Amino acid sequence: MKTAVIQEPPVYLDLAKTMQRAAELVEAAARDGAGLVVFPEAWFPGYPSFVWRLTPGKDMGKTDDIYARLLANCIDRSQGDLMPLQDAAREHGVVIVAGYQEKDGTASGSTIFNSVCIIDADGKLLNNHRKLMPTNPERMVWGFGDGSGLRVVDTAVGRVGALLCWENYMPLARYALYAQNVEIYCAPTWDTGESWLATMQHIAREGGCWVIGCSTQLEGKDIPKNTPHRKEIFPDDKEWINDGDAVVYKPFGGLAAGPMRKEKGILWAEVDASLATAARRKFDATGHYSRPDVFTLNVNREAQRPVEFPN
Repeated sequence: MKTAVIQEPPVYLDLAKTMQRAAELVEAAARDGAGLVVFPEAWFPGYPSFVWRLTPGKDMGKTDDIYARLLANCIDRSQGDLMPLQDAAREHGVVIVAGYQEKDGTASGSTIFNSVCIIDADGKLLNNHRKLMPTNPERMVWGFGDGSGLRVVDTAVGRVGALLCWENYMPLARYALYAQNVEIYCAPTWDTGESWLATMQHIAREGGCWVIGCSTQLEGKDIPKNTPHRKEIFPDDKEWINDGDAVVYKPFGGLAAGPMRKEKGILWAEVDASLATAARRKFDATGHYSRPDVFTLNVNREAQRPVEFPN
């Protein structure tokens, strides 16, 4: 099964144009034989890298301005905003894993969540996971997710699960996916570099699964001129804001493809999901190596809501 890992920038903070670009990328990947297409963390409509460049106090007004633009371009599933991506999956017969920023129109409609969806080849949304713990200044723009999306699902290409960025440093979150026989473990992220690649390799070895790491390759010139406070936040058009580092590791840790650094395009890898279960003969973290008489894990997968209206 050919896997296409997207390392192209979105149309930053423009959901309609980003969704159009995504549809074109899915079509191109399917045309070249992809069965699985993976987009980076917060790709719709672009990771809020400004949170690492603005300070909570003196830059609060600037943060408010750009947050408003971001919120207006987030995906609201209750309004069908994810349907174009579901339609692309169904039209081209591919499984899509995509990181996006979500607002919940059934609740406040004002908090943004860092989410990842898994869409099957028939266009059905199989799972939606919200990042459990935003990292450092990400808490200036994102709310906390819950455990309802800690699920591995059967897709046309195998059993797929996903955690976002530094969630992959959370041993119990990883363990929750391992315990559900994850074959293809997707890690959409903003992180890059050797330490992150080492984490991806470690997970492939620890979990006995395929691991797909992907981050948004982004240059200063990819930030639109009309972005609020652009000259102060992203002054250098030649800056590599993010190097990318798309990578695929085999079960038990061998490199399958990448890393793809400072290069836009698609990283291709041949993935055989059945190799995951075979790899666990040597080490099965939630099987013969688990010692449940010593260690146990309880996962609360109930969706958490601040208000209930029974009538």
